[in-house]
Amino acid sequence: MEEDIFRFKQFNVNQKGCTMKINTDGVLLAVKANQDNQVEYVLDIGTGTGVMALMLAQRYPHAYIEAIDIDEDAVLCARQNFMNSPFKDRLEVHHTGIEDYQTTRFYDLIVSNPPFFINSLKNADKRKSLSRHSSIEFYKKMFEKCGRFLTLTGAFQIIWPLEIRDQVLSLSLDADLYLNEETYIQSFPHSDPFRVISVFRKLPPDLYVSKNFEIYEKEGVYSAYYQSLLKPFFINY
Repeated sequence: MEEDIFRFKQFNVNQKGCTMKINTDGVLLAVKANQDNQVEYVLDIGTGTGVMALMLAQRYPHAYIEAIDIDEDAVLCARQNFMNSPFKDRLEVHHTGIEDYQTTRFYDLIVSNPPFFINSLKNADKRKSLSRHSSIEFYKKMFEKCGRFLTLTGAFQIIWPLEIRDQVLSLSLDADLYLNEETYIQSFPHSDPFRVISVFRKLPPDLYVSKNFEIYEKEGVYSAYYQSLLKPFFINY
């Protein structure tokens, strides 16, 4: 159905059958995931509809992007969206979680918009539970795998709620990953952050950098910076 299709400037995303629809978190991470070094290989953990992988394929025209998801229907959805895109030769999706994912490849950029509840009441819908709930062990394994799969100059970039970040941040050090910079996402200039994008690397930073990012300038008006980031993708910008 037409309402299931989200149309971007260079590709479309059909969300039918996918539990986790396109959301602000994933879109923001895709436009903010910057890597100063050359990006040859990208890994998208928990791809859902595949929207982040598609946006990164547009942003990095010479990169090969691999995506993984534990939900079979999400994998089918992402695969179809990849095949219908102009970047289909540079996109691949696997039905697996990061805990079980194996590869001999090293990635310049790894991104994730992961489950956002830890050890909370599981959703009655099993597929939504897979997409939204997680455990401390999941994050421990994700850090471990990212530490193993990153190139020396690569970056692991994740968007998550502050309360989850605070619970599991120390696990990154066990994987020899160092927090280099963070962007705190706010709805308005004076509102509290509701998400944070954290950037981890294999080398400690000379100086940790923290920034703020506002989605709205005021009620109903997107900030100029938000619009500039999304202009290459959204038809109405």
